[in-house]
Amino acid sequence: MIRFEQVGKVYPDGTTAVDELSFEVGEGELVTLVGPSGCGKTTTMMMVNRLIEPTSGRILVDGRDIMKTDPVKLRRGIGYVIQQVGLFPHRTVLDNTATVPALVGWKRSRARERAAELLDLVGLDPSTYGSRYPAQLSGGQRQRVGVARALAADPPVLLMDEPFGAVDPVVRERLQNEFLKLQSRVRKTVLMVTHDIEEAVRMGDRIAVYGQGRIEQFDTPGAVLGSPATPYVAEFVGADRGLKRLSVTAIEPDDLEQPPQARLDERAGAVAARLGAAGARWAVVLNEAGELHGWVSADALRIAGDRGTVGELARRMDAWVPVGAPLKRAFSEMLQHDAGWIAVLDGARFLGVLTPAKLHEALRRSVDADAQGVGRDEVRFDSVADA
Repeated sequence: MIRFEQVGKVYPDGTTAVDELSFEVGEGELVTLVGPSGCGKTTTMMMVNRLIEPTSGRILVDGRDIMKTDPVKLRRGIGYVIQQVGLFPHRTVLDNTATVPALVGWKRSRARERAAELLDLVGLDPSTYGSRYPAQLSGGQRQRVGVARALAADPPVLLMDEPFGAVDPVVRERLQNEFLKLQSRVRKTVLMVTHDIEEAVRMGDRIAVYGQGRIEQFDTPGAVLGSPATPYVAEFVGADRGLKRLSVTAIEPDDLEQPPQARLDERAGAVAARLGAAGARWAVVLNEAGELHGWVSADALRIAGDRGTVGELARRMDAWVPVGAPLKRAFSEMLQHDAGWIAVLDGARFLGVLTPAKLHEALRRSVDADAQGVGRDEVRFDSVADA
C-alpha cells in the first residue's frame, strides 16, 4: 500500500511541482498517473523511493513513513522500471536480472535461480537469453528484462515511469498485455506514470488525472471516461472518450445472442429444414463437448440435402474472442474479418455471439452502470494476452 498525506514539493526557485497531494494505492492495485509534461506526475512517483524528497506531508509505504527509512534500504525494497530500462551493458541478462537480490544479500546461486525464474515469467527463456548482453536484445526484450529485474527480489511495490514509451506501437501493446497478465499473477502494488490517456485507461485499476501539480480526478477508468469531474479532465480525456470506453468494458455472457446450433454428425438436410423454419441463414457448429468447431450456411446445407453431414460442410471460424475480453477487441475482430457477429468462448466452450447491436447495448449499460455507481465487470487479465 502507498499513501500520500498532504504531500507537497516546492523547488528552491519557488516552483510548486506537487501541491497538497492526498491519495492511496491499495495493496495489489495498479494506479496510473496521467497528465501532460510538467504536471508533477513523475515527481509524485519519484518521491515514493526518495529520488526526490517531499517538502511537506507524509508518504507511507506499507504503513511506514519513507522519511524514517534509510533511502538505500527503501529503494532496494521497491521495484523500479524506467523508459530507457537502464541495464548494465557489461553484464549478462541473467546477471542484470539478479542485481537487486545480490545487493540485498542473497547467495549467488539463489539470486541467479530467481533471475532465471523471472526471465521465464516475462517470456524470455533463460537458457537462450540469460547469457546474452543488453546490446544483443531488441527494445521489447530489454523492457522485459527491466520488468524481470524490478521483480527479482519480490518487492511489494513497483514504480513504473513510462515503461513502454521507447518501443514501437505494436511491441508496446504486446508488452502492455503481457504485463497485465503478469500482474494478475504477482499482484504487486503498482504506481505507473504515463502521458498517454489510452495507456492509462488500458492499464490502470484506477487513474489519477493530473492538472498542474494536483489531481483533478482519481477514479476508475470507466468513471473517468463516463463522468469527467472537470472541464479540464473532459478535454484531456478527449472527445472520443466513448470509443476509449470500449477498452475497459468487458464482454459478459448477458451481452450475447444464441444463434442456431448444429452438431458435427447431424445430417445436412435436417439442419437445413430447421434453419429454414427459423428463418436463419447460418448455424454455429459444435462438437459433442459443446466446443466451437466452426459455422455452416443454410445454402450449403440445403444443396447437400441428405447426402452429407454438417461436419463435412462446416467452415472454420476465425473471428472469436474470450468472454471477459474488452469490447474493443471484439469490435476490431468484426472489422478485420468483415463479420456481422463474433463468437464468444469460455476456454473452448461456446457461449454465444456478440453482434453490433449487442455491443452497443453493452456499452450503453456500462455508461448507465457508472452513472449509478454500480459498474459492470472489468476486463479480465487472462483475456487480454492476445488482445
